[in-house]
Amino acid sequence: QVQLVEFGGGSVQPGGSLRLSCQASGSIFDIHAMGWYRQAPGKQRELVATITSGGSKNYADSVKGRFTVSRDTAKNTVYLQMNSLKPEDTAVYYCNADILSQRNGVTAYYTYWGQGTQVTVSS
Repeated sequence: QVQLVEFGGGSVQPGGSLRLSCQASGSIFDIHAMGWYRQAPGKQRELVATITSGGSKNYADSVKGRFTVSRDTAKNTVYLQMNSLKPEDTAVYYCNADILSQRNGVTAYYTYWGQGTQVTVSS
């Protein structure tokens, strides 16, 4: 079984910072892309940032210049450093990863999701 476990959510005032982390564990052969999505109340889940195994990064326009995604390949962990937080960043943040693993005897890249962590930006 493969699991993604997130850490680091919480409440912060506007302009503050938070750092999220997400570690993948289990029977993992390889990890391609890892990243973060978020879902605010009443809205669809949206991409925040992703990073490939080669280090290529992609950001939503709304977070460029404020958020930084990084990963530690040896630890199967992805991070999201969030600076200059705004109230509109309030959401549940989900970790996402494309992991080479086995399901029902079939080895392939499967997409996994973490359980989500709440980030609240409010004065």
